[in-house]
Amino acid sequence: MKSSQNPSPPVSPSPLPRERGTKRHLGDTPRPPSEGAKPPLNSPNLSPAARSKHFTATLPAPGGALPVVAIVGRPNVGKSSLFNRLLGQRRAIVADLPGTTRDRVTGEATWGGRTLTMVDTGGLVVEPDSSLWAQVKLQVEAAMAEADVIIFVTDAAQGIMPGDLQIADLLRRSGKPVVLAANKVDNPRRDLLALELYELGLGDPVPVSAYHNLGIDDLVASVLAALPRPFMEVEAAKDILHLAIVGRTNVGKSMLLNAILGEERAIVNEMPGTTRDALDTPFRYGDQAMVLIDTAGIRRRGHIQPGVEQFSVLRALDAVRRCDVALVVLDASELATAQDLHVAGVVVESFKGMVVVVNKWDMAPELELDAAEVRQSLLERLKFMPHAPIRFASALRREGISEVLDACMDVYRDRMRWIPHGHLQKVVMEAASRHLPPKQGSRVLRIRGVRQEGVNPPSFTFFINNPDLAHFSYQRYLENALRRAFGFRGSRLRMEFRGRQASRVGGQGRGKGLT
Repeated sequence: MKSSQNPSPPVSPSPLPRERGTKRHLGDTPRPPSEGAKPPLNSPNLSPAARSKHFTATLPAPGGALPVVAIVGRPNVGKSSLFNRLLGQRRAIVADLPGTTRDRVTGEATWGGRTLTMVDTGGLVVEPDSSLWAQVKLQVEAAMAEADVIIFVTDAAQGIMPGDLQIADLLRRSGKPVVLAANKVDNPRRDLLALELYELGLGDPVPVSAYHNLGIDDLVASVLAALPRPFMEVEAAKDILHLAIVGRTNVGKSMLLNAILGEERAIVNEMPGTTRDALDTPFRYGDQAMVLIDTAGIRRRGHIQPGVEQFSVLRALDAVRRCDVALVVLDASELATAQDLHVAGVVVESFKGMVVVVNKWDMAPELELDAAEVRQSLLERLKFMPHAPIRFASALRREGISEVLDACMDVYRDRMRWIPHGHLQKVVMEAASRHLPPKQGSRVLRIRGVRQEGVNPPSFTFFINNPDLAHFSYQRYLENALRRAFGFRGSRLRMEFRGRQASRVGGQGRGKGLT
């Protein structure tokens, strides 16, 4: 559970200020697991289909490509502020409320030529008094087990608290190297207070102030010195599919993430809004390296509460912007609500690939649902994206997971497809000859050529005589012609109609899709 110092720093997407001479490099994309890594998924609940595809999920861990540094401590000592400071960006949500962070949040930072995987954790309560705090404790313990070095964050202004003593005892028994960080040391008086932390028996405390960017270099030097062995870094794979899990609140997004990974990576609770940060997890499906991003539930703007929920939704929207394909998760017991359509619209407007996942499909017999009827109903509601694949899954029973990931792979391959220029030109000109553009008075639209500008999303420029003559219905006709010839399922096409002196961007993302 996270906090910052009082007053808390303003949250903004801009990077945090740096000390002069401080070297760091931000790596937003987690590295894929090293080749030949053994699959950790040995759960009996995994389907044979998943095993037959060599479906593995790998978190950064000892023996992987990068050393892992976990940040732990009791609630409200500034762990997230320190995490953001080390990364040089506001990756974790920071607030003065205990319990702001619940899941593990990961990111990469490079210091002194060494790239580290940093793991932020929720506040550790050794003797939790609720099921939610118990799940947070399990997440923290999992992060500690995977870490090569642990940063134990304390609040020097408060001194040693009972929770600090309990965590120190837990860390001593873990056998892991521990760096003790005395946070909120921003004046000489607090520097003296940090000396009290020697009583924890974890070595020399390193005075830092995450808020004021003090002592960070000393802390990092201590972390690098504590690494138990050299790590061999591998180049990040260029072809990494970033997959975001999005949807309204309480549709089972975190449970779906856990089902895909085969482990309890995210906290699952019936209380809406359990997930707050966007969680990035590298894993591998067959030969494809992926980064899976779990997000907070997205509501309509007028229903978002100010504060932590608002920042959580901003993180979710940012996750959509940086993904390649988004899994739009629906609840089988409440299909295609207005909020579901809003979430899907966010994905479409961002020109991202989309796969619709009807979760909780294990309830279909009880709800008397038929897959064909549900598919048809969803196609009618998703008129703006009728070519998006629809898959049925049960995250609870871990059923249909391989089908969901296969659909994501299909959408991603189509998004990355380059069309030979001659073939593209032929398809468009034949489509124009079959259905001539409508006249506007005495003026007629003339297509002089077409060119593919890029992939992810597929982008095309049509060279015409006058962009004002490119009616949206004819743009849709040309888009459908491209889809019939080349696929592009699940992706909105970016289409620009360029005249000699002006241009117009099209691509309504509509078409007669097959699902």
